[in-house]
Parts: sequence; structure tokens; C-alpha cells
Amino acid sequence: MRNWSLEQLLPNYIKRFEPYTPSKPDEELIKFYGCSHLYRLNNNENPLGPPPASQEAIRSFSPARAAVYPSGDAYHFRHKLSDKFGKQPEQFLVGNGANEVISFVIKAFCEQGDNIITADKTFAVYEWVAEFSGIEVRIVPLKDYAFDDQGMLDQIDVRTKILFLCNPNNPTGTYWNHEKLRHFLDEIDGRRIVVVDEAYFEFVEAEDYPDGMSLIDEYPNLVVFRTFSKMYGLAGLRIGYLAGGLQLVDAIRHTCIVYSVNGVAQEAALAAVADDDHLLRTRRMVRDGKAFLKKQLSKLNLPFISGEGNFLMVKLPMSDTLVYRKLMKQGVMVRTMTGFRFPNHIRVTISKMEAMEAFIDALVKSVQ
Repeated sequence: MRNWSLEQLLPNYIKRFEPYTPSKPDEELIKFYGCSHLYRLNNNENPLGPPPASQEAIRSFSPARAAVYPSGDAYHFRHKLSDKFGKQPEQFLVGNGANEVISFVIKAFCEQGDNIITADKTFAVYEWVAEFSGIEVRIVPLKDYAFDDQGMLDQIDVRTKILFLCNPNNPTGTYWNHEKLRHFLDEIDGRRIVVVDEAYFEFVEAEDYPDGMSLIDEYPNLVVFRTFSKMYGLAGLRIGYLAGGLQLVDAIRHTCIVYSVNGVAQEAALAAVADDDHLLRTRRMVRDGKAFLKKQLSKLNLPFISGEGNFLMVKLPMSDTLVYRKLMKQGVMVRTMTGFRFPNHIRVTISKMEAMEAFIDALVKSVQ
């Protein structure tokens, strides 16, 4: 072992990359901060949980089936999506959460020397996956808290392969309307891959919001991401998917890892697809909770950024990490936003009214 040298084996782009450190389990956080309970308002989860049909699918999963590999390509789930969206099953790829399908796309099209383009204040995993794959990331600042279409177009060069758009954007809730998205796709003119991440699609109520799925047949370079972690309450089972034209998805399929989506997740998602009542109940909860927070934050003279999605951001008169610790001691967990390049901001998941009231009470005590 005298010749062992980890430094010689690690690529430089791995040495430069700062790994993400997840939070401790809830029971450990409760113990550490000395609180008696914990309202999770940090990860944009759905407090209503999975739809009833999904809950039944989870309960009905036989333990004996844990010894059997699941469908390697989520066969039944893809056919269900095919029926729902009027596409062919081969136009869908399913992954272990949206994070894995991001990796599918980058691995399929990018090699050393290539670059991707995204925004500076958005879902960070596009940037992370590219960086730890040795791919250059070109970051375009938001404009009026939204993706800057012209700024992204100006960054394109001969080695640009993919442009990532989060619509609506996490964490600002801003979105491109139908006209703006179409214009952007027309400007790209099929020369690059355009990924539209619609993780919060089911929460959107704006009438001019575009449905990326409806544009796939018209734009063969378009990839749409969706997830069952947010609206459908299946974050703990990790299942998301991408959709696109047949030729495009077939190319991406080369990078897929089979059996990465477990059997329980596939059956729970399959049961959730058609539950529109769950969507309506969740939207009502988000609408009420968001209205309450806006009213209370305005009374406190605390600026906030609120758009589409089940979250909003609050601008603080002090350090976000300091307020995080103060809130945690009162049993309220939020997301600090310095890592999103929004210093002194916190993002708050819209939840049941009990949690919203607890957050405001704790916030008042924390910023005084």
C-alpha cells in the first residue's frame, strides 16, 4: 500500500466540487435543538401525503416481493403515462427521482469540453451533476427573478449541448408563459437540447402557463421533466420521469440504469396518476396557506417573493442561518437560501394551516 495516493486518482473537477451535505434525520434534529416537534417546511413536500390509491398500493405491497427485481424500465407506469398524455410508452424514461433523469440527459449528450447553460438561482442539481461529470456550467443571472431567455441565448457556443430551464422556477416561483417558451424554442431551432423541468407543474394555476408535454411533438429537441415527489407526496420513494420525442428519448435511454426505481415506488406512482381529487385538495391547501403567509409577512414588513409552486421566499433583516437555528429551536424547519445565492433569505414550504401559524409565531420571535 506504499504507492497508494488518492490525490492521483481523483480528477481535478471532483477535487473542486463541494459535496452536498444533507440534514440529519428528524429525530436527531429534535434531540439536537431541544424541540418537542418538527414542522418540515424545508423541502417542498406535500403534507397531505400520497393520494389514497397510492397509500393503498403501498400497504398492499407484499414483503415477499422485496426479493424480486422490479420492472427494469417501469413498464406499466410508462404505459399509464402514455395513456394519460396521449404519447407512446417509449417516449418516457423513469428514474430514481428527478435527480437521476438529469444525470441521464447530461451523460447522453455531454463530453469533456462541452457546456450546459442554466440560471444562477435555480434548482442546483443541473449544475452539480454537470460539474461532477467534468462538464462546464455557464450560469446566467436571473432577470426580475426569472430565467433570462436572451441571456441564455447569448451564452451559447459551438460546445453548448443542453439548456436547462426550471419552469416554474425553484425557488422564485416565476415562469415563462406559453409565448416566451415557444419563442425560446424557435430561437434554438433544434440546434441544442432544451430541458424544461416541470417539477411544480401540478401546482400552477396561471392560465398562460405552458404545458411542456404538449410541445414535445412539435419540438424534437425538447425534454420535459416531471416528478412524483412534490404534488403526489412520494418523495420518500424517489420516482420521476422525463418525456420527449421518440428519437431523443431513445438516445437518452443508452445512459439509463435499469432496476433503479423500486417496485413500491412504481406501484404507488401508477396508482397516483389518475387522482385529480388529490391535486385539487393540495392546490386548495397551498392557495390558503400562501394567502395567509402573504398577509402575515406584509404585517411584519418582511419582503417576500411568491409565484407559482408550493413555496415562497422571505427576505430577512439578518443572517438566514441564524434565523434557521432560532426557528429550529421552536420546531420549525425552513430552507436557508445562501446556497441558492439568495443570502439572508429563507424558503418556506406551504403546508397545513397549523404549520403556517407555527412558522409565523416562530418567525416573529426569531427576527425581533
